[in-house]
Amino acid sequence: MNLSSIRAPKKASEKRKRVGRGMGSGMGKTSTRGHKGQGSRSGSRLLRGFEGGQMPLHRRLPKRGFTNIFREEYAVVNLERLGKLGESEITPEVLHKSGVIKRASDKVKVLGDGEITSAINVKAHKFSKSAEEKITKAGGKIERLQA
Repeated sequence: MNLSSIRAPKKASEKRKRVGRGMGSGMGKTSTRGHKGQGSRSGSRLLRGFEGGQMPLHRRLPKRGFTNIFREEYAVVNLERLGKLGESEITPEVLHKSGVIKRASDKVKVLGDGEITSAINVKAHKFSKSAEEKITKAGGKIERLQA
């Protein structure tokens, strides 16, 4: 690549469409608006989603389910992942620093997928029953954090 091979981006040199500048321009008289009709009038503006009087798509589709406004999101971590960290004390901050969870402020739930061999102390907001059993069986402790 050199200066002689550089080209302008596509449409960089296209001129703006100037309408209503006489018949010779090809865009005179009706200024590309056509004859009569809603779009030809001045001040014409349609609501977003308006389909010319046809029932709009957002009203044609059925409403399903409901969204629980009290839903609490948890960052899910499996035991197998905790065992690989090589830490004896595991908190949300430790998980965040090691890149297991995105934010240290996230609520953490520990699931029992995988095995752990060393005794670890885990501080999290929630634990599954299997995770709780496996941690205590390995000689570790769990501590539930308040949200």
